[in-house]
Amino acid sequence: MIFSSKAEYGVRLMVELGRQRPEHPTSLKAIADAEGLPLAYLEQVVARLRKADLVMSARGAHGGYWLARDPEKISMYDVVSALEGAIAPMDCFVHDPADRVVCSHPADAGRSCATKLLWTRVQGGIIRSLQTTTLAELVEFSRRGEERIEPLAIALGPLSESLLSEPEPRDPLKA
Repeated sequence: MIFSSKAEYGVRLMVELGRQRPEHPTSLKAIADAEGLPLAYLEQVVARLRKADLVMSARGAHGGYWLARDPEKISMYDVVSALEGAIAPMDCFVHDPADRVVCSHPADAGRSCATKLLWTRVQGGIIRSLQTTTLAELVEFSRRGEERIEPLAIALGPLSESLLSEPEPRDPLKA
């Protein structure tokens, strides 16, 4: 599944806002410059995020943007779905009124889709990952990146100590 640049830029925008102090709104131009993103496109992205009540704004000389709520309370699902809409791994996945995923592929009309189980699991995994990743985590990850902490160690968490550490030399006499 490939997300569009709206999702990428929107997440980067949200991380940058999460890094800022909310009492000092941040201009979109400052974010565009800091992230190397096109300002005109960011204006479209931030409009969707405002509509989803994820960011707030104020006009004027001291205006700008800030998060509408605490970064711990903003999931990446909130952000990505505000920018991308429904998250589906295949074009043939559509939502029906009961909010179930059904296959709309013409070849499967009248019978169960042969690959529905796979794509439903893929979709569930993506949605779960987005729902359980908070903006606060990404902000913290970006700050650690400045300190040059290995990204794999962060992703693996406590398991990283045992997986990434150098093995102790084995004593052949104790084998």
